[in-house]
Amino acid sequence: MPKTIVLTGAGGVLCSTLAAALATHGHNIAVLDLRKEAADAVADEIKANGGKAVGIAGNVLEKDSLETAKKEINNAYGKVDILINGAGGNHPMGTTSNPFFQMEDLKNTTDGFKTFFDLDPKGIEFTFNLNFLGTLLPTQVFAKDMVGRDGCSILNISSMNAFTPLTKIPAYSGAKAAVSNFTQWLAVHFSKVGIRVNAIAPGFFLTDQNRALLTNSDGSATPRGEQIIGQTPMGRYGKPEDLVSTVEWLCDDAASFITGIVVPIDGGFSAYSGV
Repeated sequence: MPKTIVLTGAGGVLCSTLAAALATHGHNIAVLDLRKEAADAVADEIKANGGKAVGIAGNVLEKDSLETAKKEINNAYGKVDILINGAGGNHPMGTTSNPFFQMEDLKNTTDGFKTFFDLDPKGIEFTFNLNFLGTLLPTQVFAKDMVGRDGCSILNISSMNAFTPLTKIPAYSGAKAAVSNFTQWLAVHFSKVGIRVNAIAPGFFLTDQNRALLTNSDGSATPRGEQIIGQTPMGRYGKPEDLVSTVEWLCDDAASFITGIVVPIDGGFSAYSGV
């Protein structure tokens, strides 16, 4: 039976792919993004391929914006059945320049060089807000449609960083760990009213946000990119399509007894000790 599915951050590479895949099953897709033009572009492509979709502007950090978006979606498709919390990201002000702190770092005066002691609270706050509050607030708004109804679920986007934090990005790692914890908490909290809550934890996928960090202009790997591929047993980055089958499974009624789990989709990264 077709469902109404809202995806936040759906103008991006990963969630636009999920939106397109879910549309092929006849679902009504609400493509929600901070950038209306990006949301519309994804929705237009889905419609061009025979699917049902609407592009919606929405700021996951502003409840009023989300309430307005919900009214648009309800007017178009009725009540929301599934929410995929895809909005997230990092901030350079919450990132250290080096993976390990060295004594000589205290004397480094290079412009833009940041040690742990230089991390900007505003950058850390931005990252936590976008990833954690950007999951909590849409859930507060859209889950109201789901209470007491069959076949409703929420899917959050965690990360490999939630299992084992990567060097240099303490804010993002901590924020995604909070998303995993919140997923479990919310699964228990909503267990009596028919709402399942799960999460996926992608490994390393090339996106607009990390491409410059992981690849050079000629397409070759940066040192950090080489390190990541070396720690990924399958020896490659994930493709957006690699997320589809797990997302379809967790959103499907066939998974009606599955709640509170975080599924790694990482090419073996989380299983590999490095030796």
